[in-house]
Amino acid sequence: MAEKFVSERNLKFLLHDVFDVSSLTQFPYYEEHNKEIFDMVLETALKMGKDLLKPYLQEMDKNPPEYVDGQVKVHPAIKPFLKECGEGGWIGSNAPMESGGQQLPLTIAFACRFIFAAANYSAMVFPMLTDGAAHLIEAFGSEELKETYIPKMYAGQWQGTMALTEPQAGSSVGDITTVAEPTDEGYYKIRGQKIFISASDHDAVENVVHLMLARIKEAPPGIKGISLFVVPKYRPEQNGERVFNDVNIAGLYHKLGYRGSPITQMSMGENDDCRGWLVGEPNKGLAGMFQMMNEQRIDVGLGASGIASAAYYTSLEYAKERAQGRPLSAKDPAQPQVPLIEHPDVKRMLLYQRAIVEGSLGLLFQCARYADLEIGLSGEEKENYSLLLDLLTPVAKSYPAEMCILSVSQAIQVLGGYGYCDEFPVEQYFRDVRIHPIHEGTTGIQGQDLLGRKVRIKDGKAFTLFVEEVQKTIASANDIAELKPFGEALEKALETLQEVTKHLLSLAENESPEVFLADATLYLEFFGIISVAWQWLHQGLFIQKGLKDNPSGAEADFLHGKFYALRFFFAYELPRITGLAQRLTNSDGLTVEIKPDYFSD
Repeated sequence: MAEKFVSERNLKFLLHDVFDVSSLTQFPYYEEHNKEIFDMVLETALKMGKDLLKPYLQEMDKNPPEYVDGQVKVHPAIKPFLKECGEGGWIGSNAPMESGGQQLPLTIAFACRFIFAAANYSAMVFPMLTDGAAHLIEAFGSEELKETYIPKMYAGQWQGTMALTEPQAGSSVGDITTVAEPTDEGYYKIRGQKIFISASDHDAVENVVHLMLARIKEAPPGIKGISLFVVPKYRPEQNGERVFNDVNIAGLYHKLGYRGSPITQMSMGENDDCRGWLVGEPNKGLAGMFQMMNEQRIDVGLGASGIASAAYYTSLEYAKERAQGRPLSAKDPAQPQVPLIEHPDVKRMLLYQRAIVEGSLGLLFQCARYADLEIGLSGEEKENYSLLLDLLTPVAKSYPAEMCILSVSQAIQVLGGYGYCDEFPVEQYFRDVRIHPIHEGTTGIQGQDLLGRKVRIKDGKAFTLFVEEVQKTIASANDIAELKPFGEALEKALETLQEVTKHLLSLAENESPEVFLADATLYLEFFGIISVAWQWLHQGLFIQKGLKDNPSGAEADFLHGKFYALRFFFAYELPRITGLAQRLTNSDGLTVEIKPDYFSD
C-alpha cells in the first residue's frame, strides 16, 4: 500500500498561496491564530492520518461492524481515534471558544478533514458527524441543551448523528411520519422509524445523540410541519445515572463500501418511552437541519476528494515502479521495459486524477473561505459571501462526489488486473467513494436545488455574484501571457453558462416545473465543470507567480506538474460543456413525456 495519500505541498500551496488563510487572522474571531499554528495543526492531522487511520483502512473494510447482544460493535481503532479527536480539539475545531471550540478557520478544518478522509474515510465520519450535530445544538438549542450535550460531544465521548430518512419517505423529507407528542414535562414522546443513519449506534462512545426530524402531533402537512429534536440513546438524569431512551436498533445495513462505519435502521418508542427535546421553534426544524445538512454536503465533497487523492497516489506509485512494455517508437523487443508512467495514456490517466482531485479541492476551499469571511465580516459583504456559499454548496458536494468515482476508476485502470484485486486498496477506494452521490441528498436533488432555488435566490443575485467572482479571476489571468488563452476559454464558457441559465429560467416562467427541472442534473454537471475550471485558473495565477521565481528541484516539479494539470483540465474537461449546453437548450421534454409503460420489456 502506498504510504502517501495526500500532498502536503499542495495543501500548503492552496492554504497559504491561493487562499491566504493567514489573512483571516485580521478578524477578531481568528486573531488568536497565525501561520505557524495553522501549519502545526496541518502537520498533526497528517501524523494522525498516518498513525491512527491509514493502518486500519483495509482491516476495517474486511471486519465491518457487527450487531451483538443489542450493541453495534465497531473496530477497536475507533475509540482511541475519537479520544484523540476529543482531547486534541478536532471536534468543534471551528466552533467558538466559549462553547469548547478552537475558533480555527473552516478552511483549516476542511484541510484536516480532507487528510482524515484520504487516510480512512470510514473512521473520519465519526467525529465529522458529531461536529455537525453539536454545531446544530449550539446554533439553535436552549442553554440547557447546550450545557447537557455539547461538552461530551466535543470531548469525543458522545457520538452525534443526523436522523432524517424514513422508509416511506426516502429523499422526500416532507413525507416523514415520525411523531412527537407533547407532554407537560418539557419533553416530547417520539415514535417512528429512521433508516440509513450513519454511526447511529456503536461501542466506541458512551452515548449517541440523534438530531432527529419529527412531526409534532397535529402539525401542518409537508415540510412546514417538521420540527427538530435532540433524541439521545441514553437520556441523562439529574442523579447522574443514564437511562435507556427507547431508541432501538432494528437492523444493520451491509454495504458496498464505507464498511467501517455502521449504518442502521432505528425504531423509536417501541415501549412508549422515547423522549425528545425540541431544538429551536416548533414546525421550523427543517431550516435548522439544513444548516447541518449543508455543512455535511460540503464534507461529502471533501470525503470523495480525499478518497480519490489516496487512489491517485497509489496509482502514481505503481506507475513509477511497474515496468511494462516499451515506447511505441521502440523497434527492438530486446530493449528493457519502461515504467508504466512513461506511456502517454498512463500519463493521461494520472493527469485526469490530479486535475479532478486538486480542482475539486480548490472549489471546496473556496467554499470554506466564503464561510470564514461570512463569520468575519458584517453587512452587505457578509450577505454576499453567504449567498455565494449557498449557491456553490450543491456544486461542491456533487462535482467531487460524481467525478471522483471516475477518478478512482482511472486509478484502478492504471493498476490493471491488480487494481481489481484486494491486495491493493484501489478497489476498496472505488467501493468507498460510490456512496457520495447518494448520501446527504442525491445528485438529482442537488441539481434541483441549484437550478430550482439557488440560481434564483434574491432575483438571481447569488448567480450574478458568482459571475463577477469568475470574471475577476479571468481579468487577472488575461494580464499574464501564459494564462491568457485559458482566461479567454473560461470567458467563453462563462458566457455560455449565462446563456443556458437564461434559457432555463425562461422555461420556469413558460413551462411546467417538470420540463424546467428535467435536466437539472445536467445543469449541475455543466455548472460544476465551469466552477472547477475557474478554480484551476485561480490556482494558475499562483503557479505562474511561483514559476517566475525560477524554482528548482522538487518545487519546480510541483509547479510545472500543476500547470500541466491546469492545461489538461482546459483541454480535456472544459470542452465537455459544449455537448451539455446543446442538450440543456433543447428542452424537448423527452424524459417528461416518456410513459412508464414504455420501460416494459
